[in-house]
Amino acid sequence: MINSNNDNISRILQSLPSNPGIYQYFNKDGIIIYIGKAKNLKKRVHSYFNKDQTLNGKTLALVKNIEDIRFIITETELDALLLENNLIKKHQPRYNILLKDDKTYPWICIKNEVFPRVFPTRNLIKDGSQYFGPYANVKMMYAVLDLIKQLFKLRNCNLNLSEQNISKNKFKVCLEYHIGNCSGPCEAFQSTSEYNAIISEIREILKGNITSFLKHLKEMMQEYADNYEFEKAQLIKDKIAMLETYQSKSAVVSPTINNVDVFSISIEEEFGYVNFLKVVNGAIIQGHTIELKKKLDESPEQLLELAIGELRQRFNSNAREIIIPFELEMELPGITFTIPIRGEKKTLLELSERNTKYYQLEKKKQTELVDPERHTKRIMEQMKKDLRLTEQPRHIECFDNSNIQGAYPVAACVVFKDGKPSKKDYRHFNIKTVEGPNDFASMEEVIYRRYKRVLEQNEPLPQLIVIDGGKGQLSSALISLEKLGLRGKVGIIGIAKKLEEIYYPGDSLPLYLDKKSESLKVIQHIRNEAHRFGITHHRSRREKGTIKSELTEIKGISHESAQKLLLKFKSVKRIRECKLEELQETLGKAKGSLVFDYFKAIPA
Repeated sequence: MINSNNDNISRILQSLPSNPGIYQYFNKDGIIIYIGKAKNLKKRVHSYFNKDQTLNGKTLALVKNIEDIRFIITETELDALLLENNLIKKHQPRYNILLKDDKTYPWICIKNEVFPRVFPTRNLIKDGSQYFGPYANVKMMYAVLDLIKQLFKLRNCNLNLSEQNISKNKFKVCLEYHIGNCSGPCEAFQSTSEYNAIISEIREILKGNITSFLKHLKEMMQEYADNYEFEKAQLIKDKIAMLETYQSKSAVVSPTINNVDVFSISIEEEFGYVNFLKVVNGAIIQGHTIELKKKLDESPEQLLELAIGELRQRFNSNAREIIIPFELEMELPGITFTIPIRGEKKTLLELSERNTKYYQLEKKKQTELVDPERHTKRIMEQMKKDLRLTEQPRHIECFDNSNIQGAYPVAACVVFKDGKPSKKDYRHFNIKTVEGPNDFASMEEVIYRRYKRVLEQNEPLPQLIVIDGGKGQLSSALISLEKLGLRGKVGIIGIAKKLEEIYYPGDSLPLYLDKKSESLKVIQHIRNEAHRFGITHHRSRREKGTIKSELTEIKGISHESAQKLLLKFKSVKRIRECKLEELQETLGKAKGSLVFDYFKAIPA
């Protein structure tokens, strides 16, 4: 599809080797814009410039910007994978997948020194020390260190415990020795061979070889017991109990699965999420998930290949088997790729997939907290899809009727914008043309009055009208929209309360949304809000009507004054029996006199 006119690129394409390696694309300013790996450099790079190759828009943009190509040959595809990963992190090219997770995780260090110390660190120093990790879960790392501290007596000072310094008696034991946390190698109370034996045991624990270490301890305990050294045997027994407790807290998968890496992936439009689990001796000893941002609409295979190289290097994995969800083109020497169909390895892959999905959901929640508009857009898009609308329902209006046997009929219009109540736009309606309890006719009147005014005042129409009721109320609302010429121009649905059925115009069968769906939750929220708002207005109007019939007939007495009297005296009968002073104390002299004179003039 694409053929470069650049003579330099043409020459490079002709001279490319068929070896594994990495290739780098440069723009006109000499800046690296893309780094890739290949099992066969010639085939891979040629694929970008092949006339018959169909490329997506982003890749086309990349190729148009390529002015120079350089490559590095490697011995194996694994070397190419590691080199690609390191160079991407160093140069961060514009068109490469972006690794969103670039934290510095801590390691457990066994220092290269006489009487080695064991401690956590984030700095890897190439001085011969051994590092175990990194630990994505810092709490887990400290739990391991705490276990080591309980099992073994190690020094934590930074003294130079050389044989010469110890022989010259340069040091004295400290408080750690006296409280039993250290065996005192600084005063030669512990030999280097004894101490190094402990360090060997710690290495096994940090490698995850707890089962073999437990077996060794049990043999030692039995040996001490056979020699009647019961105190030593008890100390070993305590260590075994601690190790078994620690082991029981780790995720044991299967004792038959040993030294395996597990990878799973979940894909979104812009991002990919890859989970990594490291299994040693049947237990998960490490787990981590990373987020990758796509740049060239990369496939799941490309994202997973990059993540495998990154995570195996980061966690210093030497596992000879990798469990993956689908086939990859990559080949790593001495490493077997397994795509399990059933059994324990399939269970392990499913566990990794659950971790990926959980991480993905957590990321969504965090993003929505930081960027509410993104959250709103997602919900609106989901509602458009679920409710079969032609556009996002950013503006929704919901109607509900309220009356008691036809008395004091009212209706409420509640407005939601971007999925949230817009209370300043709420409206009440007193039904004017309907006699008796007729919800259908009341709905027809309210819809007509509402949207007649909207049209007259040139206000924006909603994208969705929600009618609180079933097919009958919905049909009544449609009559009014038909009269106003709005039918088909505004989305409209009815929601029946009993089973939360969604009705559409002209469709006798209702739609049932998932009870947990966000679309249904928004519809329920606006329906409940319309009901609350309508009931409040109906109650207020009913109270006014009741008071009016008893007290507001008195000239000069307002609704508020009537309420004051009823709140204090509880009934009209008691008000009639009140003394003038009592009424004047409540309403003032003038109004109190009006009420007193009114009831005095009425025969008892």
